[in-house]
Amino acid sequence: MRPLKRKGIACRRSRRLFAPLCLFAKLVQTAPVGYTFSMPNIEKHPAGAFCWIELATTDQESAKKFYCGLFGWTVEDSPIGPGDFYSMFRLNGNTTGAGCTLRKEQREQGVPPHWGVYMEVAVADDAVAKAAKLGGTVSAPAFDVMDVGRMGVLQDPTGADFCVWQSKKHSGMGVTGEDNAFCWADLSTPDPAKAGAFYEGLFGWTMVKDEKDPSGYLHIKNGEGFIGGIPPVAHRPPGSPAHWMIYFQAADVEKSAARAAQLGGKILMPPRKMENVGDMAIVSDPQGAVFALFRSSRKG
Repeated sequence: MRPLKRKGIACRRSRRLFAPLCLFAKLVQTAPVGYTFSMPNIEKHPAGAFCWIELATTDQESAKKFYCGLFGWTVEDSPIGPGDFYSMFRLNGNTTGAGCTLRKEQREQGVPPHWGVYMEVAVADDAVAKAAKLGGTVSAPAFDVMDVGRMGVLQDPTGADFCVWQSKKHSGMGVTGEDNAFCWADLSTPDPAKAGAFYEGLFGWTMVKDEKDPSGYLHIKNGEGFIGGIPPVAHRPPGSPAHWMIYFQAADVEKSAARAAQLGGKILMPPRKMENVGDMAIVSDPQGAVFALFRSSRKG
């Protein structure tokens, strides 16, 4: 793995072949009931939090047009090589994530367009070493991304890829839990118990079951806040690889899904209303990267 040095967080260089997936419609029965608090103008993410999201795509220019048209983002491009650049997405001046182009060798190995997740850690080297001891795979040992941070690329014991980030000059997303920004992440895994134990050991997360929810959905709690979840195995596509799926908050899920389709995306799961939870839809951008749209009924 040859990491890119850039002004910003490095683009993930995973060589693992996997396919983009949408969850079965049954997912609506196990959607998140926890919710990340609105956090504008974030200066520092707490350890264990999702701190950055990154789109790896086959058509960066088209992807920028899609997400700017869907979420009202603006883009700041930074050159990282001949004819190559890193696109920082912004919402009202705050960073919401970034995008880059899949490397030639990734495309040749069948790596599809996808959104990747980063988790904040105190010391990247320690997190990488700990992940290995807990049964994870180190795809790239900790390395410096110039002076903005230090990161490592990992895979949990069930096969889901993710990155750890030790922030320095770049703290990651400047806003979460607001309309058109990241608000949640689900881990689709064939072994929730194994994956849960790994992340609990690595980040100190707590896996919480809702006694009123018979589905078995696990809520991921980092400190005092709920940040994501693990859907039950019964609601996964058979044989699908483990993966993280991100959620963006929408003011109106139905309108946002329709807008995504108008911009060339695909609606993989039509908007659904979930009692005491909220509205949700699963879509993909024109290049195939999958994400969810969500509006909590518990948010005032």
